[in-house]
Amino acid sequence: MKKCIWFIVLISCLLCGCIRKDRTSDSQLMDSRDVDSTEENENVKEDVAEQWEKGYDLPVDEQEAVEAESDCIEMMERISDIYGDADKGAVSNVVLEDETIFKMQKKIMETGCPVATLVLYSNMGNYENVDNFLNECMDGKSGAVVIYEICDDGGVGRMKFIFDGTDMYIVSARGVWNDNNTPGTSYISYTRIKEWKYTDKGWFCYELCVPEYPEVTEMVDGSCLIRVKPMTEEQREMSEKCVRGLGYQGNNLLCSNWDTEHMEELDYNGMYEYLYAMKYQEKFNSENYPNGIPKEEFENLIMEYLPVTAEQIREYAVFDEKNQTYAWVRLGCLNYAPTFFGTSLPEVIDIRENGDGTITLTVDAVCDMVICDDAVITHELTIRFAEDGSFQYLGNEILNDGIMQIPDYQYRIKN
Repeated sequence: MKKCIWFIVLISCLLCGCIRKDRTSDSQLMDSRDVDSTEENENVKEDVAEQWEKGYDLPVDEQEAVEAESDCIEMMERISDIYGDADKGAVSNVVLEDETIFKMQKKIMETGCPVATLVLYSNMGNYENVDNFLNECMDGKSGAVVIYEICDDGGVGRMKFIFDGTDMYIVSARGVWNDNNTPGTSYISYTRIKEWKYTDKGWFCYELCVPEYPEVTEMVDGSCLIRVKPMTEEQREMSEKCVRGLGYQGNNLLCSNWDTEHMEELDYNGMYEYLYAMKYQEKFNSENYPNGIPKEEFENLIMEYLPVTAEQIREYAVFDEKNQTYAWVRLGCLNYAPTFFGTSLPEVIDIRENGDGTITLTVDAVCDMVICDDAVITHELTIRFAEDGSFQYLGNEILNDGIMQIPDYQYRIKN
C-alpha cells in the first residue's frame, strides 16, 4: 500500500513539474560552483604570477627541496664527529672556534664541493667550480653550482645558484644540529637574484629580491658577498695584523688622509679602544676608568702605534689638564650616526716594500651591506715594522678621490 502511495506522489510531482524545477536548480547550482572554482583558480594564478614577479618566497620544486635537504644532512653527517668533540661554549648559543670550523671545511672539501666559511679572510675550498660557473654566466651560458657554507654554530648552509641564461636564482637551505646532536634542516627557500656581478678581485656580489615598501615599513637588505678567488697567505696575515682591528667605525686611521707631518686630524680619543684591543687581545673595559684614562697609559699606547709625541697628543686629543686624564665615551646613538660604510671590512690586496724600510699596504674597504661593494674605497697604508714584530702606522692615503664618496668622519668627543 505504501509503495502505491509513493508512486502516485511521484507521478503527481512529475505532472506538476516540481521535480523538473529541482533538477534545474541543481544544474544552476553546479554552474555557479564551476564559476566560483574558475574564479578561484584565476585568483590563484594571479597570486602565483605576482609572487614570481616579486622574486622571493617562490615555490620550491619538490625534487629541489628533497635534494637540498638530503645534501645538507649528508654534509653534516660527515662532520658530526668533529662537531661532537668540539668546545661549544654556551649551550644556548654555540659559537665554534675558527680551528674547528676549518677542520669541518677540510672534511667537506674531500667531496670536491666548493666550501666557504664565515671566518673573516678565509678562502673558499674547491673554488674553481664556482669561478668557472660565474665566468660562463657572464658569457650568457646557463648552468648551476652548489656552494656549502659552514656557519659559526657548526651548521651547514647549502646555496644552489641556477642561471637560465637571463636570470639567476638561488635555492638556499640551512642544516642545523638538534638537541641530541643529530642533523636536520631549518628552512629551504627559492629566490631570484635581482642583480649580480663577479669582480676581477674574485668577489661574487649579488642582491636578492626582498619585500619592499609598502609591503614592509623597514628596509630589508638582500645584499650578499662571497669571496671566491683566494687571498694569499701574506695578504691574510697583514689584514689580520694591521687593519682588521681598526676598521672604519669609531676611529679615522683608515678613512682619512694623513702622514707624519699632518696628524692633528686623527681621532686619538676614538682610536684608543681599538689600539688597546690590538695590543692586549681583549676588549677595552671603560668601567676601569670612570674618571678618564690616565695620562701615561693613554699616551704610551698611542705612541707605540703612531710616531707622535706626548706633547702633540695632549694638543690634538681631548685632555683634562686638571685630572691628567684623557676623555673616553662609548660609541652610541648620541655621538654616532651608523653608516653602511662603517661596517666595511678592510682587506689587504697588495703589499709593496719601499726603499726606506717601510711597507705600503693597498687596502680595499669591502662592504656587504646595501651598497654591496668589494671596494667602497681603496687606500694605501704605510707601516714600519721593528725587528720584534711590532709596528707603527706612518700614514694613510685614500686613492681616486674616494674620500668624497664616503660620509664625513664624526668625532665622538669634540675637542
